Amino acid sequence: MLNVVVHPGDIQDRDEARLVLDRRTRCLFPFIERIFADAGYQGPGAAQAAASTGSWVFEIVKRNELHKVVVLPKRWIVEQTLAWISRNRRLARDFERYSRTVAAFVRLAMIRVMPRRLTQPRHSA
Repeated sequence: MLNVVVHPGDIQDRDEARLVLDRRTRCLFPFIERIFADAGYQGPGAAQAAASTGSWVFEIVKRNELHKVVVLPKRWIVEQTLAWISRNRRLARDFERYSRTVAAFVRLAMIRVMPRRLTQPRHSA
């Protein structure tokens, strides 16, 4: 996870994509070429936010079949990351009063997860 922004539930993700894809994020991670997002980010606002911060290619990963569970390669990465984060007790429910506290706990959860994931030996298939 490169950046996290917590906003009220009455705001669509695609409308606030510009907060996640800001110039500071682009400067910190210049090696990123492509951004994968789910259908919640579909629309001109999110694509414009990605284009305004640099040369990122913004790609929407859609489900192929509506009523079947199919693992999509890039979508699985996002879902698994959210599952790792939700294993933390403070993030399992909405207990926090301030959004900046939630963002800090999400970052701490990822700091806790990533060293374990990076140091695990890779299994060849």
